[in-house]
Amino acid sequence: MQISRHYASLPERFSSALAPRPFRNPQLVALNEPLATRLGLDSHWLHQKEGLAFLSQGQRPDGASPVAMAYAGHQFGHFVPSLGDGRAMLVGELTDKQGKVWDLHLKGSGPTPFSRRGDGHAALGPVLREYLVSEAMAALGIPTTRALAALTTGENVIRETLMPGGVIARVASTHVRVGTFQFFAARQDREGLTLLVDHVIERLYPELADSPNRALALLNAVIDRQARLIAQWMLVGFIHGVMNTDNMSIAGETIDFGPCAFLDGYDPGKVFSFIDQNGRYAYGQQPDMALWNLGRLAEALLPCIDADTDHAVSLATDTLSRFDSIFGEAYLSGWRRKLGLFSEGRTDTTLISRLLTMMHRDEADFTLTFRHLNTVARTDDATAFLTQFKDREAATAWLQSWKERLDTEDQTADARFALMQVSNPRIIPRNHRIEAAIKAALTGDYTLFHQLAAALARPFEDADDGLDLPPTSNEHVRNTFCGT
Repeated sequence: MQISRHYASLPERFSSALAPRPFRNPQLVALNEPLATRLGLDSHWLHQKEGLAFLSQGQRPDGASPVAMAYAGHQFGHFVPSLGDGRAMLVGELTDKQGKVWDLHLKGSGPTPFSRRGDGHAALGPVLREYLVSEAMAALGIPTTRALAALTTGENVIRETLMPGGVIARVASTHVRVGTFQFFAARQDREGLTLLVDHVIERLYPELADSPNRALALLNAVIDRQARLIAQWMLVGFIHGVMNTDNMSIAGETIDFGPCAFLDGYDPGKVFSFIDQNGRYAYGQQPDMALWNLGRLAEALLPCIDADTDHAVSLATDTLSRFDSIFGEAYLSGWRRKLGLFSEGRTDTTLISRLLTMMHRDEADFTLTFRHLNTVARTDDATAFLTQFKDREAATAWLQSWKERLDTEDQTADARFALMQVSNPRIIPRNHRIEAAIKAALTGDYTLFHQLAAALARPFEDADDGLDLPPTSNEHVRNTFCGT
């Protein structure tokens, strides 16, 4: 096992070295063995005392110290100049068998210089939530951090009550965030910004190495990745919940699964985070919030884009203007796939808008509506699809318009069904299922957690496990929490 220290080798102001204390009795709840193998990690060793210390407290075989990364961030629109890894650490970088470099990062590993008044630990519930949701996102084909392992610590943490402690070991292309750039910009540290631009380009965007304006090229590349990422979120009904700039990866990956959730009934104004009282990060707001965050990245990069601030602002503004078209193209093409369309039609946006309007009005389940539409495409049996709507007449009229649009294409029913079957998942990590799995886990029963993890790993396959069913009236989860 070779672990490098690319980020930790940057100057001291980029991170703080840690010497975490051991946990009382760390134990594995789940180990992502295929991912461990890809990373060159020995699964047998990870189950042993040394491996558990590695996964829970970042104790490396070579004795090198893990670090807490420095960053700032806008949290619900308010700028905080110093945040950093308050309950997390960067253990180092691993190179997988394909040559890709991954950060190994632990969350819940203990206090750091950035912990402020927090204890630096994590409750087991949020650890299990992040494991399930991040791996579900990966199975859905959406860029995301990956869960390597979930552990109990053998210790309790104090939240509303005493709760079992946990640690999640996760990997990502990087854990550099928009807020990392803001940290140096807030200190007017031009050298730090330049070093960070160089580090990110070398690590993530090597094709930009010879760009005449590296900072502007980086901004352009991040805009592209983020616009496509948000479109993918929207197409599966995902709500991040805390789209603060410190939770926005510079790699265009989904990161920090706190009060996240997936839609049950379609509602563009839906918010799950208990913190988000004003709906800043509601489902339908996410594209606008992503662009707002990218604007903050552009502001941070201005000194590196051009010494003339006015010229830098002009260049950055022109680059940011690309977001809407990139997002719109990815979003619309994704909707066409969900509806089984192989070509572009001038009435497609109207067709999509009509369906979403009906779904919102009738509180149709986001995931099941489209999965049932797959059946209509293959068999012409609309029974299950129509059960999602209170106004069956309007839904039937929409189906007729959809079929007329399908008739403009020369595709077989089987080809159309195959496209829709891999565009509309059967199962998503529904809140009530996650909460049930967590509730059982807190009693020591991980059966449902493992069943759910296995099902979510195959989101497009048909199965009769009942885990895809929406919540009943008494199973709805109204709010989710970060767990800090």
